[in-house]
Amino acid sequence: MPNIKPISDLRNYSDVLRDVTVDSPVFLTKNGRGRYAIIDIQDYEEMKATLTLMNELAKGRKLGEEKGWLSSDDVRAHFKAKRNGL
Repeated sequence: MPNIKPISDLRNYSDVLRDVTVDSPVFLTKNGRGRYAIIDIQDYEEMKATLTLMNELAKGRKLGEEKGWLSSDDVRAHFKAKRNGL
């Protein structure tokens, strides 16, 4: 169940921050509408890494569609050559 609090609860911010844990953000409302989310730094870093990965995958897919895909043999040869220092 989401932890939803009015923004006025920030007057006692230590109580609000105590409720923020990994996988359990606190959502703040302003005038009865969702406005802010406070998340644990670990969740933030995970979300940031996920977005970076998704962006890189999208770039790779676009490049593959535009310039053609590599076969698995080509990929193996590339990494084998890289491992051997070529």
